Amino acid sequence: MDTTVRQPVRARLITAEDREVPVPATLRYSVHDPLAVFVDFPPEAALDGEHVTWIFARSLLDTGLAAPAGRGDVRIRPCGATCTLLEFHAPHGVALLGFDTGALRGFLRRSYAVVAAGEEDVGTAVERGLGALFGGV
Repeated sequence: MDTTVRQPVRARLITAEDREVPVPATLRYSVHDPLAVFVDFPPEAALDGEHVTWIFARSLLDTGLAAPAGRGDVRIRPCGATCTLLEFHAPHGVALLGFDTGALRGFLRRSYAVVAAGEEDVGTAVERGLGALFGGV
């Protein structure tokens, strides 16, 4: 059964000049990768004109809604009562985007309705990841 939660959202890219530029994005969660959350950006939102997807732990999003979380390529922190900042670190720079906290919470609720926290089938996810890594061997 392919159960995927998709939610279009409007992010705001915060520039070095503190301007906010609207950016379309889609939040995605799939039972096939139950520990992960995907944020998809269309080609027009990327520097190189290619579709971009960031993948990070669903638990990181959950934690980052309440307090600063993350130390690697993705960092999440609340910014006031209605905004949550997601910081994406890449070799060519950092993108700081503001998302509506209510939209992120709603997405998480929907993902937990599909697979509850602690009920993720980690073994299957690891097998699938290893199969992809080693070409299905």
